[in-house]
Amino acid sequence: MTDINGVKPAATALASPQSLARIARLELRARTVVDGMLSGMHRSPHRGSSIEFAQHRDYVPGDEIRHIDWKVYARSDRYHIKQFEEETNLRATILMDVSASMNYKGSQSPLSKREYAAVCATALASLLIRQRDAVALALCGDGVEQFVPHSSTPGHIRVIAETIEKVQSSSKSSLGSSLHDLAERMQRRGLLLALSDYLAEPDEIMRGLQHFRHRHHEVVLFHVLDRDEIEFPFKTAASFNDMELDTAITAEPNALRREYLASFGAFVEDLKRGCRELGMDYVLLRTDQPVDTTLAHYLANRMNRAR
Repeated sequence: MTDINGVKPAATALASPQSLARIARLELRARTVVDGMLSGMHRSPHRGSSIEFAQHRDYVPGDEIRHIDWKVYARSDRYHIKQFEEETNLRATILMDVSASMNYKGSQSPLSKREYAAVCATALASLLIRQRDAVALALCGDGVEQFVPHSSTPGHIRVIAETIEKVQSSSKSSLGSSLHDLAERMQRRGLLLALSDYLAEPDEIMRGLQHFRHRHHEVVLFHVLDRDEIEFPFKTAASFNDMELDTAITAEPNALRREYLASFGAFVEDLKRGCRELGMDYVLLRTDQPVDTTLAHYLANRMNRAR
């Protein structure tokens, strides 16, 4: 059962109207040059008439006289034309991992990783559509399993929420190939917001992300993790299940904790380092922390960097 916004009742504590309103007050600006179809709030490589000055160039016959900078003429006795940055709407694509590992829910988390990612994806889509930006959704498991094309209409948020709600979890995960597939679909430069636990080989993930950078997209990695995966709090003998391979082992956690934390910490550091080298943002999303607090903090820092 879902509420009117397509969010499960169990998720309302992390996605209340007050929380989403707090996120929506923040602008999600693209830091790189993006292509667009409409007149909006993001920079475009096209020159036009706008309020943001870009540069001067020499006057040539045929230029409109109204674009001459007369102050520069008074100083240099030469005609120069003002050029401005045209503003354009952002084309954003939200990737959400729906592989079986995303169904994990620890005892200290109100939501599974998949439910948490669904709330984040819906909140980000809502924010972007409020800004009149076009948003697409790609649900990925063993490849791109569902794709909702770009739209900026208010009703598009319901389509996104319903698509997330209905898709079945994938028993297999192939995030690297999903990234390559999605990069081929994104013909116009824009923004990728990727929500996943990234439980795959870091080199495979980075090769997929390099495909986006090669095409000059901006990428933000939202790393969705449960507290259990980060802290490994287990105390007594337990059965650990692989949610994708459907296998299990019984082990003594105390004997594994040090090795697990070292290995998992190295895995996270590899992802962070790869993001730094590719000029991408890395954002940790813990499922035991409120969505609005985490996203608002990241978006506020993003805005400050863009100024």
